[in-house]
Amino acid sequence: MNMTIISATSRRVLIIACALALVAIVARALPGPRTIDDAFITFRYSRNIVEGQGFVYNTGVHSLGTTTPLFTLLMAFMSAITGQQDFQWYAITVSALADAVTCILLYLLARRLTGNDWLAAIPGLLWAVSPASVTFAVGGMETSVNILWMLSATAAYVLIPPTNKRRLFLIGLFTGLGFLTRIDAALWIGPLFLFQLIDVWRAGSGKALLQRVPWQTWVTFAVVLIPWFTFSTVYFGSPFPRSLSAKTVAYIMPAGKALETLLPTYSTPFFEDSVIQGMGLLVFMILYLVLNLIGILFTARRAPRLLPFLIYPWLYFIVFSVANPLIFRWYTAPPMPALSLGIFMGLWAVVSGIGTRKTDDQPRPNRLLPIVGIVALGWLFTSVSSWVLHPDHGLDRPAPDMAWHKIELYYQDIGTQLREEYAVTPETVVASGDIGAIGYFSRAFILDTVGLVTPSVSSYYPISPDLIPEGQNYAIPPQLILDEQPAYLVAMESMVRLGLEQNPAFKSEYTLIRDIPTDFYGTGMYLYQRQG
Repeated sequence: MNMTIISATSRRVLIIACALALVAIVARALPGPRTIDDAFITFRYSRNIVEGQGFVYNTGVHSLGTTTPLFTLLMAFMSAITGQQDFQWYAITVSALADAVTCILLYLLARRLTGNDWLAAIPGLLWAVSPASVTFAVGGMETSVNILWMLSATAAYVLIPPTNKRRLFLIGLFTGLGFLTRIDAALWIGPLFLFQLIDVWRAGSGKALLQRVPWQTWVTFAVVLIPWFTFSTVYFGSPFPRSLSAKTVAYIMPAGKALETLLPTYSTPFFEDSVIQGMGLLVFMILYLVLNLIGILFTARRAPRLLPFLIYPWLYFIVFSVANPLIFRWYTAPPMPALSLGIFMGLWAVVSGIGTRKTDDQPRPNRLLPIVGIVALGWLFTSVSSWVLHPDHGLDRPAPDMAWHKIELYYQDIGTQLREEYAVTPETVVASGDIGAIGYFSRAFILDTVGLVTPSVSSYYPISPDLIPEGQNYAIPPQLILDEQPAYLVAMESMVRLGLEQNPAFKSEYTLIRDIPTDFYGTGMYLYQRQG
């Protein structure tokens, strides 16, 4: 009889897991590529690796301008084994598989906490269709893979028994891979390592020192990182990407801007703003904060090893709010699975606490649990409401409304024009404020005015705030263009309005040869050509 129950339970769990994976994969295949500009930076590195140019963006310039070395190498590997260069679809394929596994792991973690096979699928299902998750998967970013390593390390820590020694090695492996995918993975790795150390230290009371620390995890983590750190230090002169320092000095951010960006994201994790506006969102912000706190307290009693994961969104929130960098859209996604699971567990704790009663020391079935499913349907509705059947640009296929990539399409058009109409070559210098699509499609030598791949540019920063229009955060240093004299310059109108466009020397040397009208980042996208 027991074997029958176990077998039935296993089949049910397997069916739910497969269904979640299928939904995740379909939700990412459906929109098709809607690639974000930064992803094209990674793709150009990958393409150059495959074509034998080395791990470079510009031929001969050893500068690490991508923040995701592991994803870059993975894209290059897929290109090498297929013999093609369809990087946009490679990224979607990898991200879809990563998100499929992530949804399954969210399900298993929720099941561990709730003991319910069906309702535990809610966090996984919500992440499968979440506009934030899908947008960056089809956007070609490494976000899905980064989140996969986080969930994998968490699941290894929570779901694998401590007596299984492979658990220590798996945690080290997944955390190492996470750090190589995104350096800010340190924000979830740190709490996980700390909790694991406390765990092992307590369990090893009275034993030798080596038996009281998770040295196997630490060694595995180091073994994963050392090859890259060694190569990067020798090849690039540093194991860390230039973007960390370049973006810090190039973008001028008002005080509190990061907090202002993160607050709405944390207040509407299920995209409630697609159907609710005004004061209603404030109510949700307070409600979710309370539910998340309840969920953390509930988890502390039921599965304390899951606490590093649930604490991570708040550590992320604090660090980024204090550091106040420019928050790119994909920066908001990593904390969302943990935040959503915390809110779900808070709801579960409240409903199960109210509905569970005992009679003769025997628990009654909780008749209120369907409330969890009803609320989840509301979350699912608001998430799906943030999709559009017919986007106003790009492929005419259902996609999240936030998967906006009109600027990338314009950059692609100009990049292609530079290569096909103006016959630029890898020796032609083209300056650009955004280098992803322009560099990928033009194949020109890119003078990166922000400095991600052009180290010498850093000497032109910081610039005077007077050059930056109100409401913007960046302008191209005029002296940079006058000194370097690129053959072409691509820029959004806001990047040149108060600087280059007011500079007589620039106006005499450069001619505006194309102006694509826009209602973002100023009034247009400009292509300039140097005369003579």
